[in-house]
Amino acid sequence: MGGPRRLLLISNSTLHGGGYLGHCQQHIQKFLGQNVKRVLFIPYALHDRDAYARTARAKFESLGYGLDSIHEFCDPVEAVRKSEAIFIGGGNTFRLLKALYDNSLIHEIRKRVLEDGIPYMGSSAGTNVATISINTTNDMPIVYPPSLKALGLVPFNINPHYLDPDIKRTHMGETREERIRQYHEEPNTPPVLGLREGTMLLVEGDKATLQGVTGARLFLRGKKPTEHEPGTDFSFLLNDSNASNL
Repeated sequence: MGGPRRLLLISNSTLHGGGYLGHCQQHIQKFLGQNVKRVLFIPYALHDRDAYARTARAKFESLGYGLDSIHEFCDPVEAVRKSEAIFIGGGNTFRLLKALYDNSLIHEIRKRVLEDGIPYMGSSAGTNVATISINTTNDMPIVYPPSLKALGLVPFNINPHYLDPDIKRTHMGETREERIRQYHEEPNTPPVLGLREGTMLLVEGDKATLQGVTGARLFLRGKKPTEHEPGTDFSFLLNDSNASNL
């Protein structure tokens, strides 16, 4: 097939007051279009894969797409090779990445997305693993993947579910911004895009655009974070040399 990379990287699966993927279903339909008939779902981030697949299948069928869950296949590598589109759902990022490594799917997914050009959708943990690494996940390391390096479909990090500091709270734990700043205290760390809930990043070839109903906060090593509204062009983040030198 071939073609440029096409990614829809969603901050969260459920927005307060709505149902599963309800806040982004129009974006999903526009992204997948009419050429995709079936989506390969990867439910590895949650323990109950059967229940997770039922939830995802009901949603995608309501949007007009069939859904196959990779855990139902005897050969997950072959399932990826034959897939028309891939959706990786949220849950625990460490559990998800370990399963991707355990099933030898890192290389296969990269090839299908970056070389063959099939659409890739991620939500929360599925967005984390689409980036260069899972260093900026919010999750606890309940299992240990062999590496924190992820799919590398984009050359930067994302922090899904990004939360702004609440000045009215008495909780004295670190804010999300402080944790990202600590990450950038380490050498050669790439940019981090903090996606608030309700926000997603659309990548089409070498163009990246912020979409959704809320905004995002961009963290560059050694610089003050900046605020960005939906519609912002983040294409410069897709340049590997720019991302590492910003």
